[in-house]
Amino acid sequence: MVRELPASARPREKLLQRGADALADAELLALLLRTGLRGQPVLSFAQQLLQRFGGLAGLLQATPAQLAGIKGLGPAKRAELLAVFELARRALAEPMRQRPVLDHPQAVADLLRLQLADRAHEVFAVLFLDAQHRLLALEELFRGTLDQASVYPREVALRALQHGAASVILAHNHPSGVAEPSAADTALTRQLQAALALLDIRVLDHFVVTRAGCTSMAARGLL
Repeated sequence: MVRELPASARPREKLLQRGADALADAELLALLLRTGLRGQPVLSFAQQLLQRFGGLAGLLQATPAQLAGIKGLGPAKRAELLAVFELARRALAEPMRQRPVLDHPQAVADLLRLQLADRAHEVFAVLFLDAQHRLLALEELFRGTLDQASVYPREVALRALQHGAASVILAHNHPSGVAEPSAADTALTRQLQAALALLDIRVLDHFVVTRAGCTSMAARGLL
């Protein structure tokens, strides 16, 4: 039990005395969970959750359905965790809503990794930007095996028009962990560039996202 630990080792007291940076991921999560299961202290429960989802990044990707299947996570705890996850995403997006996305390349990479890196399946997302390259919206548009047949340019164009976007940044994940753009990725990017150019909407970049990081196709000269 947490209360059986020395006061200086308890997550709450440790955070207040030494700051949040002093806490391990499991300790931070334990503060949110507050209680464990019968016979399982909250720190152990928190560590189990992290192991189940492959770490903190994986847990941040958890869906409501996935959390609902875990014994010990009732509606209140699930709601609190999902709220914290969403706050993290919004905090990363906020600077890009105020200033040009191109001023925040690391923030773009961090946001995309949080959104896509730990998905077990491929996801295609689009950042819609205004004329000043500020973020209007980030949307996941397609899932599954991604190629020219499964990503529809008309859908991307329609959402861009609905958002009033002047440009877009494309992104998709590689569950394999290989961050190198494939020939199919390049072909898809060029197809979308051509389709969006007809509407005077620029494709600024296309990121390939993995747990290890993001690869910019623009930086590779592939756009």
